[in-house]
Amino acid sequence: MKKILFLTGTRADFGKLKSLISKVESHPHFEAYVFITGMHMMAKYGMTAREVEKAGFTNLYTYINQNSYDSMDITLAKTIQGLSDYVAETSPDMIVVHGDRVEAMAGAIVGALNNILVAHVEGGEVSGTIDELIRHSVSKMSHIHFVSNQTAKSRLIQLGETESSIYTIGSPDLDIMTSPDLPSLSAVKERYEIGFDAYAVFMYHPVTTELDKLRTHISSTVDALLDSDENYVIIFPNNDSGSEIIIEELERLKGHSRFKIYPSIRFEHFLTLLKNADFMIGNSSAGVREVPFYGKPSINLGTRQDKRANACSIFNVAEEKNSILKAIDKAKKAQFTPVKEFGLGNSDRFFLQALESDAIWCISKQKVFVDLCRDTKSV
Repeated sequence: MKKILFLTGTRADFGKLKSLISKVESHPHFEAYVFITGMHMMAKYGMTAREVEKAGFTNLYTYINQNSYDSMDITLAKTIQGLSDYVAETSPDMIVVHGDRVEAMAGAIVGALNNILVAHVEGGEVSGTIDELIRHSVSKMSHIHFVSNQTAKSRLIQLGETESSIYTIGSPDLDIMTSPDLPSLSAVKERYEIGFDAYAVFMYHPVTTELDKLRTHISSTVDALLDSDENYVIIFPNNDSGSEIIIEELERLKGHSRFKIYPSIRFEHFLTLLKNADFMIGNSSAGVREVPFYGKPSINLGTRQDKRANACSIFNVAEEKNSILKAIDKAKKAQFTPVKEFGLGNSDRFFLQALESDAIWCISKQKVFVDLCRDTKSV
């Protein structure tokens, strides 16, 4: 029986990992463990650990890894300490981490330093801000890579990763996006008391390398939302440095009938809202990944998602009021077909096939850097 430990720190990465955990949980030769930490444990962001618990997985462990005033390096250190203790108790055969958050880095560090296979989901992508550095660092600390497409695979090879350690499975959240079991729009509206019919979804996160510009950027963006005629479902930012500035600006929208603001929304319900929205606006990865998959337009603000996706349904604009208002007018009139850039919604099947193979368990924990080209005469 192989023990596979999944680490989740946010509502977003749990959406990416949920279908993979389900496959492991139901397999007779694997045992799934879930380490729940990060934003999941913060009441301010909806205490989404409860949503993980409602998924019905067997082996769950919750750990508070931060206070609201902790910097990212302190959060990293605390996560390493808590996860290390848990790993010592459970002795997993593999640790699965996702993306570009400090919790993923903690998982990769703990696994690598304890001689445990580390599998990184959605490495080889560009993120923008400090997340870019974290994602590539996690990849270099990982032994196995589950990537979303060929472009991501090529980047990992460029980073010196062994091609045989890279498995192209697509983006796992598409597994849930294509599920026939998503809640109906009417059920979502009833649960979250959303009274309007037509709406857009807004999510905006801090760009930690541009904090000196954040207040100006979010203020101009909120000005544009107020001046537009649209209804908006708004979800709090992640808890990176600068999130308080964004939340303060969102206070300006409270009391307006066109705006509904939430600390968090259950992932499946969030997907239903995206699927039926007129468009999405902000700088969340959902705008450049999930929304194009549904064939909906998205307005991508600023630099956070630079070069991450190329769908023609994405309108890239600066956080400037008039530019945003023009983009909203264009998005309302536009029509697009779904974009299949990150898979087809069967990532969980490819993931399980990889786990069932003997090859993946024979991958060496001693990593080597693979040069793209080597002039043997000069060595």
